[in-house]
Amino acid sequence: MISHPLTGVYAAAITPLNEDYSIDFSAVTPLLDRLARRGCHGALILGTTGEGPSFSPDERIALCKAALQVRQTRPDFKLLAGTGTPSLNETVSLTKAAFELGFDGVATLPPYYFRKASDEGLFAWFGEVLKRAVPTNGAFFGYHIPSVSGVSLSLDLLARLKDAFPDRFTGLKDSSADADHAQALGRRFGNDLLIYSGTDSLFQSALAGGASGCITALANLTSPDLRKVWDAYLRGSEDTAAHERLLKARAISDRYPPASSLLKAIMARVEGYAHWPVRPPLMHLPNETIDKALAEFRQAELLS
Repeated sequence: MISHPLTGVYAAAITPLNEDYSIDFSAVTPLLDRLARRGCHGALILGTTGEGPSFSPDERIALCKAALQVRQTRPDFKLLAGTGTPSLNETVSLTKAAFELGFDGVATLPPYYFRKASDEGLFAWFGEVLKRAVPTNGAFFGYHIPSVSGVSLSLDLLARLKDAFPDRFTGLKDSSADADHAQALGRRFGNDLLIYSGTDSLFQSALAGGASGCITALANLTSPDLRKVWDAYLRGSEDTAAHERLLKARAISDRYPPASSLLKAIMARVEGYAHWPVRPPLMHLPNETIDKALAEFRQAELLS
């Protein structure tokens, strides 16, 4: 699958907000352009890092429209939209809208309120979304982040979706942060599905195990190193130094959740962006916490 046009390094993009928690649409294109300049092949809009579930359907669609403006100067920049909600009809509407707008694909959470749904129920739910919202040869990715959604997407469920919708079900964003699970995905689906690693520190091993790229929160900061790991993989080698920096960056960021708050604070301090808020129930990190995180990133020489 490595030759597929959607492989590569993607950022789970943060969402710029005004002080009243409305979306700062004027900042969206510059933010995406920055990601492109720093080595990203594309971005996922409205994922976990982008606080997707905190926005209404109208807000999500408006943000998708704003994101498309990056194509005026970056025509090859790939865009994926997070479209999952607990509502089947709302998810169908958002997914259909993303494709109609011209997005390259969608990454869709399972219906996360019902945490004990069976594989049969999840297959029926995803099947309805795929049938009603995804065009033939559209790129639909499941979004596996059980620590947040509370719902796991089993290997057997993924295989069943792949077999039932071979021209629509394209792959998975795996944010389980589980090395064994990443290897199991690669062994079973590496030649048939696009598997994006959602964990920077596992990116190199996931590629070796059959992954086709990554979509990570830290790509907002560390995309140059992610791109080095990717480019080395395409050459048949490894960039050990870049991988080691990714290990350090992930270890630091994990100590200062949530990622959305940390990333917005660091980008404001280091790159001069406005210190965009996060929408409640997420909250700004205290200044002393930001100071500690920044000190760790700088001591490890991870900010450029």
